[in-house]
This record gives sequence, C-alpha cells and structure tokens, in this order.
Amino acid sequence: MNQLKIVFMGTATFSEAVLKNLIQHDYNIVQVVSQPDRRVGRKKELKMPEVKVVALEHDIPVFQPQRIKDDYQAIIDMQPDLIITAAYGQMIPQEVLDCPRLGCINVHASLLPKYRGGAPVHYAILNGDEKTGVTIMYMVKKMDAGNIIYQKETPISNDETVGELYDRLSILGAEAIIEAMPAIIEGTNESIPQDESKVTYSPVISREQEKIDFNKPAVEVYNHVRGLNPWPVALTSYDDITMKVYQTRVEKGNTNKEPGTIIAVDKTGIKVSTGKDILVIEKLQFPNSKQLF
Repeated sequence: MNQLKIVFMGTATFSEAVLKNLIQHDYNIVQVVSQPDRRVGRKKELKMPEVKVVALEHDIPVFQPQRIKDDYQAIIDMQPDLIITAAYGQMIPQEVLDCPRLGCINVHASLLPKYRGGAPVHYAILNGDEKTGVTIMYMVKKMDAGNIIYQKETPISNDETVGELYDRLSILGAEAIIEAMPAIIEGTNESIPQDESKVTYSPVISREQEKIDFNKPAVEVYNHVRGLNPWPVALTSYDDITMKVYQTRVEKGNTNKEPGTIIAVDKTGIKVSTGKDILVIEKLQFPNSKQLF
C-alpha cells in the first residue's frame, strides 16, 4: 500500500502490537531495531525481544546494537523516510533523529506532558489516576519532550493492575499510530508543543519503591500493590522474611494499632492496620513458594 521506507525501533512487549499493526496495514518496514537478546529465567536461556520474533516472521532485517549511541550507522544506511519508536529502551542519538525526512516519531504510553520517562503505566496506577492514554509525538534529544501529534485517551478502572493496563495501552498505541499515519505522511498533522508547566516524570521503579509503607492510607497501599502487579511486585517483610504482595483490598474502619500491625488472619486474607482504614492482603508469596490465599 505504502512504499514509504520505515525503520521501526522497539524492544518491550508494548512495541509488539504497534509493529504488528503497521505490518498488517501494509506499511513498508525496511528494518527493525531492537535491543540485544537477553538471558532470562533461572536457566539463563537466551530470549529474543518480541519485536525481533515478529520481524523474522515477516523477513524484515533486524539490527540489535548494544549501545545505539555508538553504533547507529546501519540505521542511517537504510535512508528511511520515517522512524517510528515504541518502548525501545535507549536514548536515540541526534544523528538518527535527524536522518528521516518525515522525522522520528514515538508512541508513548501516557497523555504527555504527564509521565515522561520509562514507567508511565506504573505511575498512572500508583497515583490512582482515573484516566490515561497514548501519545504520538515527534522525538527530540530531550526525553519525551517533543511536539504532540495525536493522543488517544482511556479510563482506568479502580481494580486494574499495571499488567492489564499495559496490555490495553499497547493495543491503544497500535490503533493510534495507524490513525495518525495518513496525516503524518501527507504533512497535515498537528505538531503541538508540550506545556512545560504541566510536565511530570515517571522514572523506572527502584527497589526501594517496591516496599509497602503501611503508614500511608490503605487506598494508597492498594494502588501501590496493583501498580506493581505483575512486575516488579510490591514487597513487605515479616520476621525478616520478604514477601511479594499481589492483591489487596481496602476495608473501611480504623484500629488503635500501629500501622503495619496484623489485626487478624482468616480465609479472606490478612488484615493489616494502615495510616487510614484496614488493608486486607488477599494474595502473597513467600520466597520459593506458590502464591497463598
């Protein structure tokens, strides 16, 4: 359908749906750029990024530089008309941003300028947001700071996990790029500067952030748990044993117990006092064991 030469750059599972939809709509993907294969799991088996699997299934050449800032000539040599990125995972050098005549665009999993950075889906749930979406934007050297081309919004349900929302946003992003492409190709698309006064950030979740703070209200802990499920997973400790917490619910009512104190244990879960109301832990996992409850 379209002989425009497109280089696609992506690594995470979010990228897979975007690439597949571009291929299904007959866009001419001449190269897929992804991070190198990684060893994963206890057996340290070498695993290809999902976008590489898709590329090989469609006989699309794959380029996997270890450090793109030092190794990018193969992209420039393709002489692309357009570069599309989605969760690639490395900062892209200016030389690459400058090479396509139609620019370099990105599919980002938030309604920019909110949540620039590598974990926008996590923060949307951690902060108890009621809505989020995807943004198609021009890429510039500064992280996620380029002009907005197109946005697509979706509500967040109050029991949705980061994994569930991530999967929905990957599909939404795949739809959004197809909806935005005709105007981008024709040069009739919007290019709206971001409002710098409304910028917020979503840095990658640290190990310290995984720990539950029972001094906070139960609803915030509830959001914390679903905002880290299924990865990297919220953590708590008891008798020096660290456990993963996968599912909780809020029970109204306060006690005179210190936050973090176990109030009761029954078949519905473990009831824990918090800064406000009671948190009921419904699913947790001890080291080297299956989930309980």
